[in-house]
Order: sequence, then C-alpha cells, then structure tokens
Amino acid sequence: MGLLALIKKLKATPNRELRILLLGLDNAGKTTILKKLASEDVTHITPTQGFNIKSVQTPGFKLNVWDIGGQRKIRPYWRNYFDNTDVLIYVIDSADKKRFEETSVELSELLSEEKLIGVPLLVYANKQDLFNASPASELAEGLHLMAIRDRTWQIQPCSAISAEGLKDGLEWAVKNIKANKK
Repeated sequence: MGLLALIKKLKATPNRELRILLLGLDNAGKTTILKKLASEDVTHITPTQGFNIKSVQTPGFKLNVWDIGGQRKIRPYWRNYFDNTDVLIYVIDSADKKRFEETSVELSELLSEEKLIGVPLLVYANKQDLFNASPASELAEGLHLMAIRDRTWQIQPCSAISAEGLKDGLEWAVKNIKANKK
C-alpha cells in the first residue's frame, strides 16, 4: 500500500517542463548566469556563437533555459526561439553605460514581438559586484520598465560570478510562470 500511495502522489505532482529564454547583448553575462544556475564552473566562459541549452531543476519544475548569443549579427535570429516561451530573462551589464541605449532598444523590440506578448519579464541587472555598476533602479528607469503594462516584470540586481541575486530572480520567474500557467 505504501508504494502505491507514493506512486499516486508522484503522479499528482508531476515535474512540469518550462521554457525560459535568456537574452541580452553580448558580454552581459548570460552564459555565466546559466552555468551558475546549473552549478557549473564559470572560470572559462567564451562568447556564445549560437545557443546553449541547460536544464535547471527547481521544486515542481524542470526549467529548460535557452541562452542565445547576443552579438549584433546573431540578434535577428532571436525570433526563431520565441515559440512557447514561458518567461523571458533579459540580462544587462550594469557597468557598461555606453551600451545602455543599445540594450534599451533591443529590449523594447523584444517586448513588441507578437509571440512574446504577455510573457513575464525578468531583467537581471548583472555585474552589480563592479564598482561602476549602475543600480537596478536607475536601469529600470532607463529601460522604461515602469511603462510596461502588458506583462508582469521584475528587475533583479545580481552578480553572475558570485551568484548573488540569481536565486531570487529565478524564484520570481517560477512564481510568475505558475501564476500565468493556471
């Protein structure tokens, strides 16, 4: 009887697979974040020329995270990965002030994509461990996040190297995926 009860319980709470799209400009820290979330070594990261896919286990969910390269020549291909996205994670290098306008334009274009309408948005304000990093509140203002009305969103200060803030952001994403999946 004990084994049968256990099997029934496991069937009642299946691990749902969710698709997370991880985007941002090149050198923002997307691959480092992905490797940290997957508990992998981050000492030797090379620029992503295509994409990386990793599965990250969280309670009740298997998160399939798609990390797509952010070089200018690759960005037009991002739209090939929009289908069935459960949450969009956009990564910003908080210390690269020269590229804030460029990253703002890219994010704005992403948010206007038909296949991403209503998809929850998590912005990782990465590299907060650097002395010249802009605070998340300043980035939120520069990215015009307060004007977003068609989806839930969160900006999460973080450091991919130390992993500070990564878990908090992922917990927010899972919570908001749950809310949208009901």
